[in-house]
Amino acid sequence: MELIDLLPIDKWIEFEKDIHKRSGLDSNVFNTEGRRITEFKEWVNRLCPEVKADDRGQSFICAVAHMNIAEIAKQTKKPFIEECDAGLLKLVVPIFVKEEFVGAVGACGLLLDDGEVDSFMLDKTIDMDEERVETLSADIKAVTTEEMESLGQYIADQISKIVNDYENK
Repeated sequence: MELIDLLPIDKWIEFEKDIHKRSGLDSNVFNTEGRRITEFKEWVNRLCPEVKADDRGQSFICAVAHMNIAEIAKQTKKPFIEECDAGLLKLVVPIFVKEEFVGAVGACGLLLDDGEVDSFMLDKTIDMDEERVETLSADIKAVTTEEMESLGQYIADQISKIVNDYENK
């Protein structure tokens, strides 16, 4: 089963935009291999585009965070919130049809509670000096764990409706 069996791409994009509008987070729908299924991209800070533009950032920060957090969400079958190695929050909500894992919804890009960007790790991973990190991350907003738990539940509820509609066709 593929995610496009549940909804067409344009509806998944609407869902990503809805999550972004509600939360201010960059939101994407991922297949079982951890690949985005749409081209929608709404950066929520100035740091992430530069991290992802570097192959090392994409491979060793973004992809690793998604894979690890998505695996926990998949195993628990619940939304899971954690920070990536750069110090930014990542929320992943798994998508199951019956017992089959078919993908996940991810949202990221802000600070969690009183977290901070890890400039040391960014310097060591992608050679981004501390001054550059501070410049790019100075205006990154923070959200509370409670807000993210609420968002995770909202996303899970929407996924449940999508799956129920599919199963009751």
